Amino acid sequence: MKATKQLSDNMQSVLVDLIELHIQGKQAHWNVVGTNFRDTHLILDEIIDAARGLSDEIAERMRALHALPDGRSETVSATTTLPKFPADQVDTSEVVSLITERLDAAAETCRRVHDEVDEADPTTADILHKVIETLEQYAWMVSAESLKPRKRDAKTGL
Repeated sequence: MKATKQLSDNMQSVLVDLIELHIQGKQAHWNVVGTNFRDTHLILDEIIDAARGLSDEIAERMRALHALPDGRSETVSATTTLPKFPADQVDTSEVVSLITERLDAAAETCRRVHDEVDEADPTTADILHKVIETLEQYAWMVSAESLKPRKRDAKTGL
């Protein structure tokens, strides 16, 4: 099978967001400071590794379909849906918000292109499912750092 232009373009949009997630994750990893530094630093490593691995899987699937992945820095920065990451040191609580936002944005790109990808090539859609699942799980894990437990009603215990 050869990828149509639409399939190639959809896969490319996922690819650039995963590459950008990896790059921004490294930026956060190097410049995070504050409370829970070590835990934040370590989960960023996990996210970086996942984004790098998933981007490679998408790019190799593109090549298997005779499409040409473009991971050049100028292409990534010009076409990613992820917002820019701050250049300075960033407090851990802000990193939690910033990385969650970027994980959600990358997952949203996958969801946006999913139906067209599935129609063109269900096998590639299966890869998107894995990407979405991974990104959304990390978004949950990272965002939980800033959540507070729900207060229970003293009378009902609920």
